[in-house]
Amino acid sequence: MSRIKDAFDAVANTIISQKDYLSGIDAKAGDGDHGFNMARGFTAARDAVDEMEDTSKPGPVLKTIGKALIQNVGGAAGPLYGAAFVKAAEACDDDTAMNKQSFAKLLDAAVKAIQDRGHAQQGDKTILDALIPIRDCFLPENTEDKNLYEVLQEASKAAGDGVSYTKTIPARKGRASLVGERSIGVEDPGAVSTMIMYRALYQFLKY
Repeated sequence: MSRIKDAFDAVANTIISQKDYLSGIDAKAGDGDHGFNMARGFTAARDAVDEMEDTSKPGPVLKTIGKALIQNVGGAAGPLYGAAFVKAAEACDDDTAMNKQSFAKLLDAAVKAIQDRGHAQQGDKTILDALIPIRDCFLPENTEDKNLYEVLQEASKAAGDGVSYTKTIPARKGRASLVGERSIGVEDPGAVSTMIMYRALYQFLKY
């Protein structure tokens, strides 16, 4: 079993375990199905990765995950998360490794994929309000004189701050945008699931 597969299993299992929590958040301003959709998609993605003969390279694994999410996650989240994983896969090369530079490159590809697909920006109360702060922690100007684990920890805090920020703004995208100002006070479920995924990866990498 590869470390890449083990890392994804940790992320998938955490998302699946939080399906009721995520759907509960989504029910406050949306359809209430985000957690169930994410659990279905990550179960399918985990199964697809299980079937791979070689999981030693990040690119093929990320591409397999992305395709499974596109095919199995309902609502807006499937195409967005799926595109993020597929574009991150395309950013992989022979130099991709568990280091600050590779995290920055793959996270940047994921951010751009979601921006292109969802036409959203930071501040629209979406996935990006957690993902962009995570990505920014890995940018070269923010990682000087820090080791990988220090940056991973800072990005975990940034993700939480991003989720908290979504409670203070109205939704401008997705189903929650229909209730406008009434979405203030509720976290964006996509931002929460992004934080949960990242923190599951962080906890895995710590040990």
